[in-house]
Amino acid sequence: MKLSAVYYLNPDVEFLAKDLLGKILFTRTDDGITAGIIVETEPYFGTGDQASHAYGGRRTARTEAMYSDGGTAYVYLCYGIHSLLNVVTSAKEDPQCVLIRSIEPFVGLEIMEMRRKMPADHQAISSGPGSLAKSLGIDSSFNKNVLTEERIWIEDRNISYSTSQIGIGSRIGIAYAQEHANLPLRFFVKDSKYVKIR
Repeated sequence: MKLSAVYYLNPDVEFLAKDLLGKILFTRTDDGITAGIIVETEPYFGTGDQASHAYGGRRTARTEAMYSDGGTAYVYLCYGIHSLLNVVTSAKEDPQCVLIRSIEPFVGLEIMEMRRKMPADHQAISSGPGSLAKSLGIDSSFNKNVLTEERIWIEDRNISYSTSQIGIGSRIGIAYAQEHANLPLRFFVKDSKYVKIR
């Protein structure tokens, strides 16, 4: 079942980052439908988070999607090369989001293999936020798309993990975030081959 708009309005972004593990992220493009089970996430808690693009209330053309209603896709380019997908959460004007870091291929494996030029059982096909975006055909045109519509959405197929199955670590690539750099805010499925344990 597709997650409802209300789901994304939850102001507890850390809870949502954990709860999204096991949910299935779908995209529909000209190539067809592809999907993956979410196995790694990182929450960013808005204006008070030194690692967030919205820290201190920053608001630019790039970050405008973060200030949308929860349930909006925030896609930005990292290093000018890799598209990264974030799920905007909470209410409008409260710029919290969850970075989707890794997925396990689930639907449209042949399409994903074509896009990534590797077999679907290869860890690198969708491990890491840039790789998963490529595997699902996500680019900057997905920015500001609503996650309850027909181009990109998330479903609950009753896949869940116990507390003991979920690993916790610090977020990756945010050394600039000072005291927020080492917060235990990366959540991942321990036994998934599509998560690079760091």
